Amino acid sequence: QVQLVESGGGLVQAGGSLRLSCTASGRTFRNSAMAWFRQAPGKEREFVAGITWSGGSTNYADFVKGRFTISRVNAKNTVYLQMNSLKPEDTAVYLCAARSDYRDFISLNTYAYPYWGQGTQVTVSS
Repeated sequence: QVQLVESGGGLVQAGGSLRLSCTASGRTFRNSAMAWFRQAPGKEREFVAGITWSGGSTNYADFVKGRFTISRVNAKNTVYLQMNSLKPEDTAVYLCAARSDYRDFISLNTYAYPYWGQGTQVTVSS
């Protein structure tokens, strides 16, 4: 079992930056691939970024490439999402997700992740 708690969301002007954190409890964090998804009102949940259990591989949605960076510190049971050059269309609830996986593989699908946090709101004003 993995419990996830996100933090770091807030209100920022377009062009600004935020760093989201997701802290996990449970013994299986180090065995888990991690991902960030987001969901805007009236829209489906979508993949933003993912990282393998070792941190050796990452994957990003096209709309955040070059702006967002995912990283993890297994000693702290924490995964981060550094968001730069934020745009109003980045406004959403950002959710952290985990799945036990030792492979060098990052799933983009919500159904692949059994563990989810409650989410943190990110609002980007124009």
